[in-house]
Amino acid sequence: MGNDKHSVKFRILDGVILLSGLIIISFLIKIQLLDPFYSAKANATTLNQKTIYPSRGLFYDREGKLLVINYPAYDLYVTYNAVDKKMDTARFCQLIEIDKSQFLEFMTKDWSSGRFSKSIPFVFMKNISSTIFHKFQENLFLFPGFYAELRSIREYPVNCGANFLGYISEVTQNDINQSEGLYKPGDYIGSAGIEKKYEQYIRGEKGVHFVMKDNLGTEVGPYLNGSLDKHAAAGSDIVMSIDLDLQLYAESLMVHKVGSIVAIEPSTGEILTLATSPNYNPNLLSIHHDRGRAYANLLRDTLKPLFDRSASAKYPPGSIFKPIMALIALQDGIINENTPHACNRGYFYKTIKVGCHGHPAPFNIQTALQHSCNAYFIETFRDYIDQKGFNKPQYGLDKLVDYLHAFGLGKPLYTDVQSETAGFIPSSEYYSRIYKTDQWRSPYIMSIGIGQGELQLTTIQMANLAAIIANRGYYITPHLIKGFIKEQKEVSSNLFTRYKVPIDAKYFPPVIEGMELAVKAGTATKAFNPELSICGKTGTSQNPHGEDHSVFFAFSPKYDPKIAIAVYVENAGWGGDVAAPIASLVIEKYLNKNIKRKDLQDRMMNKDLLNKKVKRAKRDSLQLGEYSEENETDISE
Repeated sequence: MGNDKHSVKFRILDGVILLSGLIIISFLIKIQLLDPFYSAKANATTLNQKTIYPSRGLFYDREGKLLVINYPAYDLYVTYNAVDKKMDTARFCQLIEIDKSQFLEFMTKDWSSGRFSKSIPFVFMKNISSTIFHKFQENLFLFPGFYAELRSIREYPVNCGANFLGYISEVTQNDINQSEGLYKPGDYIGSAGIEKKYEQYIRGEKGVHFVMKDNLGTEVGPYLNGSLDKHAAAGSDIVMSIDLDLQLYAESLMVHKVGSIVAIEPSTGEILTLATSPNYNPNLLSIHHDRGRAYANLLRDTLKPLFDRSASAKYPPGSIFKPIMALIALQDGIINENTPHACNRGYFYKTIKVGCHGHPAPFNIQTALQHSCNAYFIETFRDYIDQKGFNKPQYGLDKLVDYLHAFGLGKPLYTDVQSETAGFIPSSEYYSRIYKTDQWRSPYIMSIGIGQGELQLTTIQMANLAAIIANRGYYITPHLIKGFIKEQKEVSSNLFTRYKVPIDAKYFPPVIEGMELAVKAGTATKAFNPELSICGKTGTSQNPHGEDHSVFFAFSPKYDPKIAIAVYVENAGWGGDVAAPIASLVIEKYLNKNIKRKDLQDRMMNKDLLNKKVKRAKRDSLQLGEYSEENETDISE
């Protein structure tokens, strides 16, 4: 009886085990044989990692107007072994708008090099527009082995600011090696301008999507239901200090001219406009099929539109250096506000003559600046250099150099203008090396006192000098970035640091008064506007390669200034003829938002300095702003 009970229990247990086994077998049959999803998964042989590319951050001007945007484009990838050898190649080429020879070129790789594998996807074609791709996408199922990845390509809605905005390009092997795995072949990176300077903020973070593929390269489905996937994070949007309307206006004034305009808000150091001419349409270097040809054409252009004259070109400042020389001489007691110097239409030292133009004898610093008296400032410079005696000019020059360094000269300002250079301030050691003796004297270098000789500044440094005078003794590093939208990002604190120059505040009023007189009744009367209080100084920079260069810097209004500006126009002659009126128009545009002096505006816009003679001179000998004047004779201003 007992054995019968045990046997029944065993039979029941066997039945449960058998039933469970049948259920499991049925489930396995279902998922492995009947369910195509799981059967496909079972046949999957590879795990593929797809990169999801982020959108780069957008650029806005100070008023919220878009400067740089993104537009969608597609990179088409192919796995060679997965391609149907009987595919309709003609239809494929028609849909993607290429010809048969291009198809063969894109499919053919150097398989023996080790860089490509027939079983691993590689780029078949880059930067396909969304218009073309959407037509192709409807037929993508006809072409196994091909798949696409969405990319964001830069576009510039307004044709301006190409040199400071910059461009992106495909990463180099060096970029990859230095990125610690951040970049891989085919990625894009900022290569110039703001695109390069703020790459770490605007590039965003890549996402990733894991998919299973079978042995033919066909996608089976997401890996682990996408639990390991990561979404891409868009880059940070930047608000720039640039005033788009002012930038466009400044560039329009520089058409058919060579040079640059830089305008700064003195109280903040924010760059309002950074115009260089000639320039180019930034869309030419957007990533598209003709980019290489466009870049080559820009490189071959004899006027060098890729060269940023606002921050890279180094020029003798000419007479706009005189206010700086005056401030330093006043600070060290070499002159006072009422020190007179004779002129007699020029300065003579033995056989050396430095000319001047007819004007009343400068009886104080104000009238000397008003009429830009060369004799006055050469005497002042020599008195400064020789303060320890005629035989010891090294002391005075090196002391002057220390002051000039404090004004941000002879070194980079460390702005966020990616193309910025340092300029050049000659020291006593430099002249001892040049003359191969330390027995040189102040007459050897007296042209420095009027902004000529070996002295070289960038236009952005000149604008910053105007800002220093406007602020009565300090500056904030000029910069292009105001901040980020919706995000707090740390930017170099140097961009917002206030630097004080070692000049007492009491010495600025007479210099500013002289600059105001220069505009009202001196060398800069073409910059005069009765509705605006403009304080400025002209410069005519001697150029041994051709016509002199026209220079002007200024700020406005006299009190509580809103804009400081420097204009440098190559081969344009007197500073008061071209640079000064252009600067005054930019000031008027910024402060009043419109222009009343239409006649002056038309004359400046229609002034064409790129005639055949100037073009020929530039092609043959002009060195793009890097000049060295060795013989300073008969300088008119």
